[in-house]
Amino acid sequence: MGCSGCRVRFNFGKVLSKVSVFFAMVLIFTYFFYCLAGLCDSAPRALYRQQLASDYDILDDPRRVLDELRPSPRLLPDRNRTVSEDAAQVDAPGPQLPLHVRGSAKESAESHGIPVSNTFGTKRLPQAIIIGVKKGGTRALLEFLRIHPDVRAFGAEPHFFDRFYDKGLEWYRSLMPRTLDGQITMEKTPSYFVTKEAPNRVCNMNCQAKLIVVVRDPVTRAVSDYTQTLSKNPGLPSFQSLALKNSTTGLIDITWSAVRIGLYAKHLENWLQHFPLSHFLFVSGERLVSDPAGEMGRVQDFLGLKRVVSDKHFYFNQTKGFPCLKKPEGSSRPRCLGKSKGRPHPQIPSEVLQRLRDFYRPFNHRFYQMSGQDFGWD
Repeated sequence: MGCSGCRVRFNFGKVLSKVSVFFAMVLIFTYFFYCLAGLCDSAPRALYRQQLASDYDILDDPRRVLDELRPSPRLLPDRNRTVSEDAAQVDAPGPQLPLHVRGSAKESAESHGIPVSNTFGTKRLPQAIIIGVKKGGTRALLEFLRIHPDVRAFGAEPHFFDRFYDKGLEWYRSLMPRTLDGQITMEKTPSYFVTKEAPNRVCNMNCQAKLIVVVRDPVTRAVSDYTQTLSKNPGLPSFQSLALKNSTTGLIDITWSAVRIGLYAKHLENWLQHFPLSHFLFVSGERLVSDPAGEMGRVQDFLGLKRVVSDKHFYFNQTKGFPCLKKPEGSSRPRCLGKSKGRPHPQIPSEVLQRLRDFYRPFNHRFYQMSGQDFGWD
């Protein structure tokens, strides 16, 4: 009896082993069947975001492109990453990215199987351009506008109508993001407003273009301009030595670009030779800070857009002293302009600032009359 029981247990073990091998082979066969059918790697690829090109063009700031190329954090395993919960800093792009840099970024993304361009829509020449002014709030305006689903904008400053006009309109068009019917193509380059040749060149492209000028108290604008230059060149002479031809006479040096840009009436005269006043919208840089939703309402009306961007999109960052965008859909953090915005200004002697205010006053009043708006800078 004992030996018979041993044989039963032994046979049962052999049967169990064969059943285990059988099920293992079934699982392996099933796995190879699915792989041969092309189903194994299709699921992971579907996890990547498909909205990259519709949100930001691949030619935009490389840091933003890299952020957008990353898969959603919800789809990735937790690798003990430490991500700051502070507002995301969106630094204003500098000069146009070299073509080889943009090309390598695109090739790198494509080599990883990540879609980097939207094949839908058409690359069009801009129907609206933010033409000025430097240190007036043009970057903030562009970022706020890009919330709107019917606005597609080139993120960097192409400088086509002042620096690269010889490259031709097709080169300029190639920089623009793709748009669908009903969407507006835009770009912004603040130096256009003060470039003598720009109005004629823009009109040669499209005399029906809509032009947006963001203006700011010219004295504050000049100090902000100087502050930006000083951050890049700490050895820069003092503000007063650059602004004044002679400290004794107190005459203002209008050859200094920081002063010359603030002569808004002079620059507008040049543009009005090619475009009627109805083609311009003058945005207050001060109100863009104090009431961004109100100014954005005016901009959307001017562009013929539905008022989508509203006060629900903004909150005021007390540290930076600027409005920031609340958490956009699909993002885990709010977005603020970068550290180059809201820098503390150096102390300028009050008598120098007063001389500047006296100097700008007649030009400001002339600009109020020309634009039909009193900006209250005096």
